[in-house]
Amino acid sequence: MRSKQYWYRLLHRDFGYFYIGLILCFSISGIALNHRDIFNAQTYVLRSESIQIKLKDSLTIAPESYIKNISASFTKNKYRGIRIDGDEARVYFENAFANISLLTGKGDIEYIETIPVLGHMSTLHKSMNKWWVWFSDIFALALILISVTGILLSKGKYSFRKRGWILTFGGLLFPIIILFFI
Repeated sequence: MRSKQYWYRLLHRDFGYFYIGLILCFSISGIALNHRDIFNAQTYVLRSESIQIKLKDSLTIAPESYIKNISASFTKNKYRGIRIDGDEARVYFENAFANISLLTGKGDIEYIETIPVLGHMSTLHKSMNKWWVWFSDIFALALILISVTGILLSKGKYSFRKRGWILTFGGLLFPIIILFFI
């Protein structure tokens, strides 16, 4: 007859092996998402080009429609929208954006892409696809199982009863304290 320790070890090991790829993917993309204010894994500038548009006298009346109409002259990317701030226009395209001076017509267009692998992992991390959400829920339950079986594995002076509860309490206390200061 197999002991409880055997079954705990078996579940802990096999679920750990099965989910190691997802654990690494979520961990790495989670770090990238935590620092997206200084580094966005989902976009990076591939190349930048200077552009010059011909300004019309009536540009002050409806610059949005004029820039939308002439945008095909400086990029093949699909037009998405525009934001005007004073004398500057920021024009958004699919996989690109342009900054244009409404006084001079000079500007630049930057083409962007997703960082290979890391950007796709970040997309996966934020996905709300129905099947992915179910798989992520199953993954969360598996992490609970891995945690509980990990607690039950050790015996002796390194067991949960002797020393593990102190470390577990410390690990739980840290996020609780942080929640009060956020």
